[in-house]
Amino acid sequence: MKMGTALVYDEEMTKYKLLWVDPACKVEVPERLTVSHEALIKTGLAERCVSVPVREATDEDILLVHSEEYLEAVKKTPYMTLEDLKEFTLQFGDVYFHPNIYHCAKLAAGAALQLVDSVMTGKVRNGMALVRPPGHHSMRSAANGFCVFNNVAIAARYAKQKYGVKRVLIVDWDIHHGQGVQYCFEDDPSVLYFSWHRYEHQKFWPNLRESDYDSVGKEKGAGFNINVPWNKVGMKNSDYLSVFCHVLLPVAYEFCPDLVLVCAGFDSAIGDPEGEMCASPDIFAHLAHLLMNLAGGKLCAVLEGGYNLTSLPQSVCQTVQTLLGDPAPRPSNLGGPCTSALESLHCVRSAHRKYWSCLKHAADLPTCDISTKRIKLAEGEEEKQEKVEEEKSAEEQVWPEPPKCVAPPVRTALVLPDGIACPDGCEHFSSSEDPVAVNKLRENFLKDADDNVAITTLSSVIALVEKMQNNEVCNGLALVRDVSMAMMCVVQHAATALCNRVLVVCVGDMEVPRHSTENGKTLLVQFSDKESEQQNCKYHVPVCVRKGCGDVSGFMQAVLGFLLPLGYEYDPSLVLLVRTADSGVCDSVWQQLTSLLQGFAQGHTLVLMQEDEKACVGPTASSLLGNAAPSLGQLDAPLVEDLEALERLRRKMQTDWKLLQTTAPKTGGALCYF
Repeated sequence: MKMGTALVYDEEMTKYKLLWVDPACKVEVPERLTVSHEALIKTGLAERCVSVPVREATDEDILLVHSEEYLEAVKKTPYMTLEDLKEFTLQFGDVYFHPNIYHCAKLAAGAALQLVDSVMTGKVRNGMALVRPPGHHSMRSAANGFCVFNNVAIAARYAKQKYGVKRVLIVDWDIHHGQGVQYCFEDDPSVLYFSWHRYEHQKFWPNLRESDYDSVGKEKGAGFNINVPWNKVGMKNSDYLSVFCHVLLPVAYEFCPDLVLVCAGFDSAIGDPEGEMCASPDIFAHLAHLLMNLAGGKLCAVLEGGYNLTSLPQSVCQTVQTLLGDPAPRPSNLGGPCTSALESLHCVRSAHRKYWSCLKHAADLPTCDISTKRIKLAEGEEEKQEKVEEEKSAEEQVWPEPPKCVAPPVRTALVLPDGIACPDGCEHFSSSEDPVAVNKLRENFLKDADDNVAITTLSSVIALVEKMQNNEVCNGLALVRDVSMAMMCVVQHAATALCNRVLVVCVGDMEVPRHSTENGKTLLVQFSDKESEQQNCKYHVPVCVRKGCGDVSGFMQAVLGFLLPLGYEYDPSLVLLVRTADSGVCDSVWQQLTSLLQGFAQGHTLVLMQEDEKACVGPTASSLLGNAAPSLGQLDAPLVEDLEALERLRRKMQTDWKLLQTTAPKTGGALCYF
């Protein structure tokens, strides 16, 4: 990657703590920061980052979001006695003050601004700020939920003011609703705020009615506030990925931000006493990866919550490793989203379909049997349910260390015909011919014994696949005479290894033998402008884009809401991306696709293109090297026929592929709500 990843940290932000007994605040401890930073040092990630010094936010910075009266009140806290601090704290909710917290809060906000400066000026591509106190709960004139100043909200206003940023996406994956961010931007269409949060039908803190799915923003900001309420604990990796694929990513690509800010709260990870969720730390590698091609890669993650001192540093490391460009680990424990998650997903998509063309064909809002409104349980049932949940949460959760993902010594290797230059950063790849492999190629694919050039090219492609399987090379690109033949050659070779599953993504019209997908070792997803005459089967999925793959909106809709869920659930060990000469797909869309697919198979992606696609070698290699794909611009509405066809295909295949589901199964009896 051409630019680095910033790490903003200062030990000074550990120098405050709770000075009295308060059960609600006891989890917010200095060790949250120290264990996270120490983990980055221990894993060698910190030294790979660009260290950016912290500065204090100025009054002018803070007043971008907060009132002058509130700022002046907080300024007095360093001079207060312990009793005065206690009394001052009582006027706010679930927060505590300390003589040094004003200084630390200025550093936390300033750290976020330093990160924005570094990213917006091109000194780094992306970065993370490890800060205390967190910020997303603090409001214009009030501290709240451990938060004093709203770090990310200040950063968003600062980026708009100083750098002329037109559109900012704020992704809040903390387990608590960042109501302070919502209130700040709820009438502002230039800021898209997305939050998932533990809600439990308004029983979980901050217990706000406006944290529900139908709080979509106000006036001109309607549709630019997306709340996904979790109404049960125990949400898993599949639930998180499902919401990203079916809500956040389609809307984010339609919105087209100039900057992505992440409220990176890791209390949504397994083992956290606040969240009580079951998502493993490695899922944050995938969430970060899925955001990294928005805004030309300009992404700033700012620490919010996270109170389990084991899963917190693991999650921080997974996030930073992905920001650095390392391959994401194979996702763990993926199945389908749970019923409660599907209910929330259904409601969110329905509530926002009038604002976003990508959600235009979302299902109608449920009537009475599915809702995120608080359920009126039978007498005694609520107490019983709460007792069961308390007992469950009291059980100590154990999870494995995130898998160590070792980056191969070679990032990108290319098999190119003579006369085509190898782009900077890539390695030209060729191999000596293996007589056994050559005989197989001649027997199965090349009857013409004189076609030595084709034999040499295909032999090199097979050797490159073996290097990727041995993790000696991460990904690669090959220009070949016949992409169909090369594809079948790679699939046949990869299928000989018992542990291998190959995801084949074909862009363009091409005849594919049906038998290649019958054993489940290959999942083929083919994008073209032609209706398939073959009956869909589980492992052969033709996707028709009527205006062709050059239709950016229709194609990306299918990629985000269909291909990504399929790929995650299939969990391949190799991705084979095939582009036909007449695909019609433009370079920027092709680069987005190439980048997104590298979230699978630990980044092991092989791209096959025709020999005459020489002009596309540079853009493809750029994406394989980990550079952010160019922005697609604000997307137009996809063709109605394409959306309808995609929904029909989804309904047809969601029995086999659970991550395609966007609505919960229908239940029998109606529920009663208040």
